[in-house]
Amino acid sequence: MEQKQKIQEIQKRLKEHGIDGWLLYDNHGSNRFIRELLEIPAHLVLTRRFFYWIPKSGEPELIVHQIEAQSLGFLTGKVHSYLSWEQLDQAIVAMIKNNKTIAMEYSPNNRNPYVSIVDAGTFEQVAQTGAEIISSDDLLQHFTSVLDEDQIASHLDAAKVVAKTVERAWDLIADRLRKDKVITEYDVQKFILSEFSALNYITDSGPCCSVNQHSALPHYQAGKKSAQKIDRGDFILIDLWCKKNVAHGVYADITRVAVAAPEPTPRQEEVFDIVNVAQSKGIALIKDAMRAKKTIRGFEVDDVCRGYIEEKGYGAFFTHRTGHNIDTNVHGAGAHLDHLETVDHRKLLPGTICSVEPGIYLPQEFGVRLEHNVLIDHASNVQVTGKQENEIRCLL
Repeated sequence: MEQKQKIQEIQKRLKEHGIDGWLLYDNHGSNRFIRELLEIPAHLVLTRRFFYWIPKSGEPELIVHQIEAQSLGFLTGKVHSYLSWEQLDQAIVAMIKNNKTIAMEYSPNNRNPYVSIVDAGTFEQVAQTGAEIISSDDLLQHFTSVLDEDQIASHLDAAKVVAKTVERAWDLIADRLRKDKVITEYDVQKFILSEFSALNYITDSGPCCSVNQHSALPHYQAGKKSAQKIDRGDFILIDLWCKKNVAHGVYADITRVAVAAPEPTPRQEEVFDIVNVAQSKGIALIKDAMRAKKTIRGFEVDDVCRGYIEEKGYGAFFTHRTGHNIDTNVHGAGAHLDHLETVDHRKLLPGTICSVEPGIYLPQEFGVRLEHNVLIDHASNVQVTGKQENEIRCLL
């Protein structure tokens, strides 16, 4: 999107949200969203404070230090340069005075730390003008998290890859066990990475293969020396994620569980069924809201999934959020499904993807996490990607 067009789109959103303007602030890379939003070239070295003011109508304005004025000369709008901190204070007041509401990367009481980036001192500096500072959270994700059609297609391709790869991993484990050959958690992780590499897919970390009590640790990852051997009768969890090794590729991220046995135990089946229903309720809530063109926020999906698990008596063992946004990063910049670790009030938007992954983790026993990805297309249609799994896989 060209700069002028993006500014017009931002101003349109500001009017829709009833906000007088958006004040973007950065100090030595402190605001990770700014380079993407303003399309600042990666090679530019910016070591001083700068502010970029986008009013709901009219020309944007830039406050930049004299020694870096040329670096940001490509930004549209009026430029104010400063040398001293006193001049900076004066420029800020002059630029934003008479505005009642100003959006910044801030979250009240830091309830959502993913967007709470502006430091307390800068908040005070701006608030002293008399303006009310409100969170830019929903405004921001329109420009950082909504995917184009090519990116959506890349996610769908990645979803096929992770679904196929986990099936091959189960086949590998079953084959080794039938032949009485040794296989460890680490061996499975290496195999998955080799499958990704052969298809020109990449991952930022992982994958995770965890057996029995290790599966009750949501972020467990086996090391070469610490990995547990997989035996007949074991409960196994695999979490894997990847994206195509191309510019702007988008991740897919799924988790599956299996038993190295002809059938799961009653206890394993009970826990899986609860997690499965909880996940189904969360996905249904998203689908119903999108179908009815109603606003739905991340924390609301978490409430539904968590509420069901609590109702069944396992609430204390659901120890992480229900899901996360997915984009070019596996944990993306958009709305997460969270009312536990944070309070994510951000809306789920058309053109975005999230994981839905409730879990129950029983210490020293096993853990069940069932993770699918939910794609909301630009027409608000909802699609579960990466194949759905409604029962524990039996490997023998």
